Amino acid sequence: MHTNPSFDADLLRRYDRPGPRYTSYPTAPQFSSAFGEAQLRDAAAASNGDPIPRRLSLYVHVPFCMSPCFYCGCNRIITRDLSRGETYLVRLYREIAMMSELFDRDREVIQLHFGGGTPNFLAPAQLADVVDTLRNHFRFSEARERDLSIELDPRFVSPADVLELARIGFNRASLGVQDFDPAVQAAVNRIQSVEETVAIIDACREGGMRSVNVDLIYGLPKQNHAGFSRTLDTVVAARPDRLAVYSYAHLPEMFKAQRQIDAADLPTATEKLGLLQLAIEKLTAAGYVYIGMDHFALPDDELATAQQRGGLHRNFMGYTTHADTDLVGLGVSAISHIGDSFSQNPRDLPSWQIALDEGRLPVFRGMRLTEDDQLRADLIQRLMCQGEIPIGALERRYLIDFRDYFASSLERLQPLVDDGLVRIEPDRIVSTSRGRLLLRNIAMCFDHYLDQPAHDQPATPRFSRAI
Repeated sequence: MHTNPSFDADLLRRYDRPGPRYTSYPTAPQFSSAFGEAQLRDAAAASNGDPIPRRLSLYVHVPFCMSPCFYCGCNRIITRDLSRGETYLVRLYREIAMMSELFDRDREVIQLHFGGGTPNFLAPAQLADVVDTLRNHFRFSEARERDLSIELDPRFVSPADVLELARIGFNRASLGVQDFDPAVQAAVNRIQSVEETVAIIDACREGGMRSVNVDLIYGLPKQNHAGFSRTLDTVVAARPDRLAVYSYAHLPEMFKAQRQIDAADLPTATEKLGLLQLAIEKLTAAGYVYIGMDHFALPDDELATAQQRGGLHRNFMGYTTHADTDLVGLGVSAISHIGDSFSQNPRDLPSWQIALDEGRLPVFRGMRLTEDDQLRADLIQRLMCQGEIPIGALERRYLIDFRDYFASSLERLQPLVDDGLVRIEPDRIVSTSRGRLLLRNIAMCFDHYLDQPAHDQPATPRFSRAI
């Protein structure tokens, strides 16, 4: 389903309201401190007992960054003390050993992703040790489609480092760029040249990596049409396999670093919409297809082909081609999705360390999904990945009458139908080209929790704006 979105500024303005990004359903604010280590162990045991246990995806969080980017809302620790990485790994290895004991050895790892923070805060030799440790505790698949991916900051990694990462086994990389305009870079404290960035992209290809992703952000301070146009042209010339073009959410009350940004320097709402339109027009004209939720890919990239065959999946790592897996999160703040459960590690480093030092799995909140949660999660997953809701398939799988079960949701959906965002057919609900940029607004109509109180106050924003 490669329908590129149609751009309607008035429509986007009208639907621009806070909402979840749906990297999970239910979303993290619904997690409860009543879900702890015992519940995680039960969930893992139950997942082992499935008739055909799912393969595993591993996520490793590296929280450290060398310098603060003022726009950032990620869970990270700013330090130039490289010894902190080694101290972190001591605890991470304990967690790897403890978590691996929960899963039967015949469950293959098909995906490993390092996120952060800045994963390349760790030297290639340290990253190699982490991968070797994981291999010693989990059984890695040898299938061609196995993914080992890592997020890289081009300012703090060399082409030689990238070639070493490729030798370790990494076959996918994601590079933060945000914007090449010097005024924007100065305003967000991220000075990064085109030359050093392209050198890392070239090294990824020289090392034989299958895919390179580049992250951009629109709505940053000092950003304008001319400068962002140049950035897009430069990125398109480098021809990454995938791009993510995120909307900047200015939340200085939640993120201390953002207080360094002068709100007067931010684009107006109209200007920000213009930047989004520019990105869509340039990227689609260059041959990229719109995957959904800010993501673009070349037509022959595995994300695009997975979407075509109905095998695309969305989780805390974003869009992925590995749909039928249990996600095991490792490191501070990491989230796991095992069977019908979610669980999250502490977001602060001391709490994570203390749990592991005491021999406990570091779980501070989570939840077990109800049957209703699982149904709605399935529905939202299909919408976010394929752009449609398969009424008949959901009725057969969950033994429901769709129109009766979702009567109130369909009432909330009707204004979106009237505005041409979705089309209701006898056996499916389909997003139109007008609705492709507003998938989460469609999903929100089916979200049972939006009017319900969260269990715990989240440490990250529950919502980001649509544009």
